[in-house]
Amino acid sequence: MCGIAGILGVNPKNVSTIKLMAEAQKHRGPDALHFWNDEKLALGHNRLSIIDLSESASQPMISNCGNYVIVFNGEIYNYLELKKELEKEYDFVTDSDTEVLLAAYIKWNTKTLDKLNGMFSFAIWDKKSNTLFSGRDRFGVKPFYFTFFENQLYFSSEIKALFAAGIPKKKNQKVWANYYTFGTYGLLDETFFEGIQQLKAGHFFEIVFEKNLDFSVVKTKQWYNFPERISKIKQLSKDELKVCYEALLKDSIQLRFRADVPLGMNVSGGLDSSTLINLVSRNLPSQKNIQAFTFYSNDEKYDELPWVNELMKETAYPLHKVLLDYKEVPDLIEKVSFYQDEPFGGFPTLAYSLLFESAREKGVKVILDGQGMDEAWAGYDYYHDKSNNVIQGITSSPVRPEALVTEFRNMAQKEVYERPFDNDLQNLQYRDLFYTKIPRALRFNDRISMMHSTELREPFLDYRLIELAFAQSDTMKVQNGQTKWLLRDLVKDYLGNTIALAPKRALQTPQREWISQELKPYFSEKIEQFSKMDFVDGKQIKVLWKDYCDGKQDNSFYIWQWVNGLVLS
Repeated sequence: MCGIAGILGVNPKNVSTIKLMAEAQKHRGPDALHFWNDEKLALGHNRLSIIDLSESASQPMISNCGNYVIVFNGEIYNYLELKKELEKEYDFVTDSDTEVLLAAYIKWNTKTLDKLNGMFSFAIWDKKSNTLFSGRDRFGVKPFYFTFFENQLYFSSEIKALFAAGIPKKKNQKVWANYYTFGTYGLLDETFFEGIQQLKAGHFFEIVFEKNLDFSVVKTKQWYNFPERISKIKQLSKDELKVCYEALLKDSIQLRFRADVPLGMNVSGGLDSSTLINLVSRNLPSQKNIQAFTFYSNDEKYDELPWVNELMKETAYPLHKVLLDYKEVPDLIEKVSFYQDEPFGGFPTLAYSLLFESAREKGVKVILDGQGMDEAWAGYDYYHDKSNNVIQGITSSPVRPEALVTEFRNMAQKEVYERPFDNDLQNLQYRDLFYTKIPRALRFNDRISMMHSTELREPFLDYRLIELAFAQSDTMKVQNGQTKWLLRDLVKDYLGNTIALAPKRALQTPQREWISQELKPYFSEKIEQFSKMDFVDGKQIKVLWKDYCDGKQDNSFYIWQWVNGLVLS
């Protein structure tokens, strides 16, 4: 995992500008910093060395024929299998997955993307045809931001790198209005900043160089058609599905052990994390070791330490317990906001940042995490109770649009999500996988892991696992009110009924209580500042804050929005 940056254009200042861009995201790759340029393109790469730690595996990497240059962020987990296919046609000089990706593109061109199992965003320059090819993984695990400014294309792994290049920092008013009005974070190609776009997950583009470049030259194409792939997967019987899914689970976790650096895993007491711990303990090669990390807040209502301690007793792996202390929260909000660039998900994100910090301090550079099971197996309560909620465990609206002035609120345009399936459950799952929960969780987690120069891997987001689970009938996902039914049935022999059948716990930190109690002075000060912003009704903000402090605390999302938005402004 690394940071990539590039400028397509002929300005002679690009050679110095690309260095500013790379410097802005140096936390993504502190192990090496390299550049490459010709008269049309400048590339920069921040390297976090994970596979093949030698200097020869650094980037930008040039093909052995000299015509292609690549910058790549992520990991290709099946690179060894692909390398075997390519060895007769390409003379490899490194043991890196980067070189395998480059060789694969030379042979298969855009068809390469279908062959990759991994998380990735990359750009490849073809000198002869003056063509820049950029692609992004199926679910958008790895970021790719781009914009056009003064007839040039700029791209990077983080938005702050674009600002470092002199791109104007202007708010996308519609996305901000939607955030405060509906609690959304933008559509697949949008950001919170005007003129800065994302390459959509599962898409690529090719740009042929010309002197006057703008958005009109970008024709993104979808290479991963999820609904089409689901239509080709048959629904299996319970016994068939358990055998097939368990085999894929094992393969997925084994692929993600591939690294030349120490491994770790984030753990909690929930079903998904417990499944991850069990898979690791049964499949980790004997020559490898792994360390576990969990956070707690010294609040029995939220902490999962009793469950985590019980789970870890069955393993020989060290467990590192990281305390989220309310006294740290104000500083963490400031620090994490800087690395996030855009609004993020509250105190749990702050706590996760401490896990990655702890891991890095102990020399761990790769962390495994359990993201993706709920979306694949329909694990959230709102999939089944027809509540129209989008946040687990709350009963009231998470937002307060009445606190916005009318002019600003009218800028909001409620997102309409594609509904490609013939049933509500799969359409809700699809929404969460491609529009809401997964995209924003991946963005939050990419930034907090890279903030501390660590790589996050999510074995349960292996596309084969997601597709197989998603395609199954409703009865395989929920029975007798029990969500993630097949998964629970599969793992109960390993984990026991207490864990396998436990209900989902939605809340992870005492965010609601701390905001109105221990952290009330900090939040009062910030909300007072927020109430003076020109797009809000200051009196209404103060009324809502008083109500919250007086006990109306079904959720604290809108309070977090206000403070997070202020800090980011």
